[in-house]
Amino acid sequence: MHIAIFNQHHHNPDCPATCRHYTFLQELAKRHQVTLITSNGWRSIRITNKYSWAPKGVKLHECEVPYANRMGVLQRLFSFAGYAAYSFWKGLIMPKPDVIWAVSTPLSTPFVASQVARMRNIPWVFEVQDLWPSFPIEMGAVKYTWMQRLLYRIEKNLYNNAKHIVALSPDMTAYVQEVGISAAKVCTNYNGTDQDQVDAITEQQVEALRQKMNLQGKQVVLYAGTYGRANDIPTIMQAIEKMAADESIKFILTGNGYYEQQLRELAARVPNLLLLKPQPRPEVFKLFKLADISLVTFNDLPVLASNSPSKFYDSLACGTPVIVTNPGWTRQFTEEHQVGWYVPAEEPKALTERISCALSEPEAIKAAGARGEAIARKLFNRQELVQEVEQVLFAAAKV
Repeated sequence: MHIAIFNQHHHNPDCPATCRHYTFLQELAKRHQVTLITSNGWRSIRITNKYSWAPKGVKLHECEVPYANRMGVLQRLFSFAGYAAYSFWKGLIMPKPDVIWAVSTPLSTPFVASQVARMRNIPWVFEVQDLWPSFPIEMGAVKYTWMQRLLYRIEKNLYNNAKHIVALSPDMTAYVQEVGISAAKVCTNYNGTDQDQVDAITEQQVEALRQKMNLQGKQVVLYAGTYGRANDIPTIMQAIEKMAADESIKFILTGNGYYEQQLRELAARVPNLLLLKPQPRPEVFKLFKLADISLVTFNDLPVLASNSPSKFYDSLACGTPVIVTNPGWTRQFTEEHQVGWYVPAEEPKALTERISCALSEPEAIKAAGARGEAIARKLFNRQELVQEVEQVLFAAAKV
């Protein structure tokens, strides 16, 4: 089977980001012909060079289109438009695939894929990573009502035109069904994590990292992810300041994004914050193994309750319980399986109290971590999740 994947935001394990599609393509390329149409936006933040940029066996088509989390609305639109034009052209001239796999975000990616699929009479599968246009609309990036209606209409048409829809969380699946799409046409495939990389980390490596960072006798609270405008970073910053006098606790933050400068200023002012540069994927897993608890925070917006954050899966796979602020499926999952705790978003006092309470019960942390590790092995291993997507692609292509 020849699979063509349209994905603007490709990255590999050398980057400080989740690598769902790298893992998936690596596995699929063992059995299929795979073509990746992407941009080079993430190459500039590649930290190491231990991995090939695209997995072995993947035919890579890549355009020069910059992208960064700190970009404003206009800059992002230029980035989206640049990739859309390139992927449309490549989609029309590449050898005809059996199926197209389009990864959102942004919504322009599946839109272009759908046009190529229609013009070349190819079935296509729509992977929903975040709910667009709901996300930019609720974040205030799309202010005109007529534009919002247009984008929602495009979204609905894309759902209708796709052969199948893969959603990365149960709440996303429910949303797609609520807009009128048949349940038979939608499946949930969790974002997941790279269990093999988790298993490769040794206790000696974690202890060496603890020594290197002078964390002996410290309890560690980790946030590993984007410092974006949707990630409720100000609440974390306020919690850090409130707990600055407690020398037994160290907050470790690693990532980049919109609030990076404010975090640097905070780290220079308080003793309990260790701000690290972005880390390649294997090093991030070491940090999760090192931490006592991790934070999975987002703003108080309805659309964010449905998201599928990689740090949630990574933390549980490493045996580290989570504090989540989403009232959606992650809260339900966390409480049902007792793998962490829920705190309402944008409430620094509540977050501070929950961190203090959790850290005061080391046996509860250990038990929650063990439960999280067990459920992650059962549900979140990408080596198994890719097989579900492979079957979706097979069914769509009918080869």
